[in-house]
Formats: sequence, structure tokens, C-alpha cells
Amino acid sequence: MQKLYSRSSPSGQVNKNMVPKQETITFLLNYSKALRVLEYQNLTFKTLLN
Repeated sequence: MQKLYSRSSPSGQVNKNMVPKQETITFLLNYSKALRVLEYQNLTFKTLLN
């Protein structure tokens, strides 16, 4: 995934429609900080700590 997103565009310009809003970035970062995954034996528990 990192290689996919780190490549520059062929024309060297960023498409303005593809740039996410700051609110979207903040939401995703906060969500990922609050998400906890716990694996116990063969079970996986996913909790959102809000």
C-alpha cells in the first residue's frame, strides 16, 4: 500500500478531486487511535474505545 500511495502522478500534478479534506484525515486518524484489536486463542475482539 505504501508504494501505491507514495508514487507521484505521471503528470506531476495532484488531482484536486483526489485530495481528502482535513476533516476526513482527522476522523480516520482518531478512529485508528481508538480501535483496539485483541486476539485470544482463535477469537478476535475488535473494540472502539470512545
